[in-house]
Amino acid sequence: MSEHFDAIVVGLGPGGETVAKRLIAAGKRVAVVEKELIGGECPYWACMPSKALLRPVEARAEASQAAGVDKPRLDWAKVSEWRDFIVRHHDDSAQVESYRASGATVIKGEGRMVGPGRVSVDGDEISGDDVIFGTGSRQGRPEVEGLDDVTVWTNREATSLKEIPERVLIIGGSAVGVEMGTFLRRMGSQVTIVQRGPRLLGREDPELGELVGDNIRADGVDLRLNCQARGARRNGSDSVVELDDGSSVSVDVVLLASGRTLTTDLGFEAAGVKLGHRREVPVDQHCRVGPGLWAVGDITGVALFTHTALYQGRVVADNILGKPHAADYTGIPRVVFGEPEIAAVGLTTEAARHQGIDVATSQIDLRDAISRPWTYETDPHGTLRLIADRQRRTLVGAWAMSPLSGEWIHAAALAIRAQLPIDALLDGIAQFPTYSEAYYEAAATLDL
Repeated sequence: MSEHFDAIVVGLGPGGETVAKRLIAAGKRVAVVEKELIGGECPYWACMPSKALLRPVEARAEASQAAGVDKPRLDWAKVSEWRDFIVRHHDDSAQVESYRASGATVIKGEGRMVGPGRVSVDGDEISGDDVIFGTGSRQGRPEVEGLDDVTVWTNREATSLKEIPERVLIIGGSAVGVEMGTFLRRMGSQVTIVQRGPRLLGREDPELGELVGDNIRADGVDLRLNCQARGARRNGSDSVVELDDGSSVSVDVVLLASGRTLTTDLGFEAAGVKLGHRREVPVDQHCRVGPGLWAVGDITGVALFTHTALYQGRVVADNILGKPHAADYTGIPRVVFGEPEIAAVGLTTEAARHQGIDVATSQIDLRDAISRPWTYETDPHGTLRLIADRQRRTLVGAWAMSPLSGEWIHAAALAIRAQLPIDALLDGIAQFPTYSEAYYEAAATLDL
């Protein structure tokens, strides 16, 4: 007979860990199953190492814009040493011991569904009253002839790099493309970004994508829009990528930044689950897939962010512990840690109109509207757009490209989630001088 648990958590990324820790704290008998490192993609190969790498180049740029400050020198050895500390040198032994010390059973291996409440881990079967999957996603691989013959990085190789390559071609203008393009260019690489659409960050407002493109070009990145890689070949030590505009680019590394593939090929059909058209695991408002079966994070297809997974983990834990909790995905912020930061929340202008909303927008240049940019840098820059429902007089979307926008976008996120009236923004009192003052200035120019 297989060993039975109160709960089995398969995939110990941010969402899975949130569920596991809360159930363990509540006295549940829990088994945690992880094929790779406990903590998942985010702390080892994505969010944490990428932000640790970006911070030094961001700080250098900020310092060079501050009055009376010399431009600091970047020390790659120290940058990479700090990155290695942040990712715990890709060692999760402390996490394993912590779970065991808390009473959990830790199983290293790939967990697969073999039936309702039953999970097989490398051939050994266990069962649980509740089974929670949080197996995340992996880098998608575009169909480019010859790609296997050249040097290719995913986000994992990019955030684990030991040396800065001289020449890099990035396929995809996503957040990963913008962030790693910014980092590599500012570390001295020649960077080319190939984006099949007309602008970067194609899911955001066109104006924002164009601003980001202008900024990254000014940084020295060779940005190729409406362009795709058609083939790749090796030429000595060079990786040569043929583009559909007839040109070719010779580089040392090709970095993939063109989307993620959900890790849902884990036997869900054995539990009677029919995957969605994107191969996502369908969940209800409680993140329940079916009786005793739950899913969190990327595999739900809701929004592929660590903070979404953390939120869903809290939802699932509450529901399992008898505290009814329905998920509400209104106002999930989206931040790209470029330089300056790019932050958005809620609907784009086009999406709002598509939903039949009578849209009012305002867009302000922060240099002209508020004082904080002038105290922050000698050549200030920044933009804020608000997207409002004219009939309801509420905010439905916002985006900003500005220093620290990843921090102050949360005022808009809260306003959207709580459906605060625009009048609340107009009657608020923001600290002077801060970037948050921009909300009043932008709200005051809305045509409501």
